[in-house]
Amino acid sequence: MTMDQSLKVKAGAIRSRNVLTRAERVARLKELDKFDEDNSIVGMPKVRVQKVSLKKKKKVKKADDEK
Repeated sequence: MTMDQSLKVKAGAIRSRNVLTRAERVARLKELDKFDEDNSIVGMPKVRVQKVSLKKKKKVKKADDEK
């Protein structure tokens, strides 16, 4: 069975995940020094996820090509 065109991914890592696993959240909070092992896991603060995008390099036009 073929896949519909709207479901195909045209670019690499453009979308961001808005939900992290608990282990990923704990690791991220430890990096930010906001995780305390004495506190409950139930009330963990939210962690903002940055959107990852891949940029394409622009082609540089040469002066010889324009003439």
